[in-house]
Amino acid sequence: MNKKENKLQALLEDIKQFTKERDWEQFHDPKNMALSLVLEASEVLELFQWTKDNEINPKKKDEIGDELADVFYWVLKLADYYDIDILEALEQKMHQNRAKYPAEKAKGKAVKYSEL
Repeated sequence: MNKKENKLQALLEDIKQFTKERDWEQFHDPKNMALSLVLEASEVLELFQWTKDNEINPKKKDEIGDELADVFYWVLKLADYYDIDILEALEQKMHQNRAKYPAEKAKGKAVKYSEL
């Protein structure tokens, strides 16, 4: 296990302990975890609401970090529930993305792979 995997595993263990200490496992079924993930992601988006050119107040950077951490929390919980190695899943997804969006065709374009 490399350094990143060790840190990820330590974070997951901390999350599990946090949840267990509060007896919240009973509420963390896949549907509710997926809902929580989407709700937290919308809180990230809310920080950009009513901004011009996506510029937010620099004082809100910490808030973005907090909200991204909440999203990551639910990603880890959901991946753990289904015994998904999230780092491996991301590596596989990036491999798929490289195949769907070859740099020579996709560079500088914001279109779906089927339109390349």
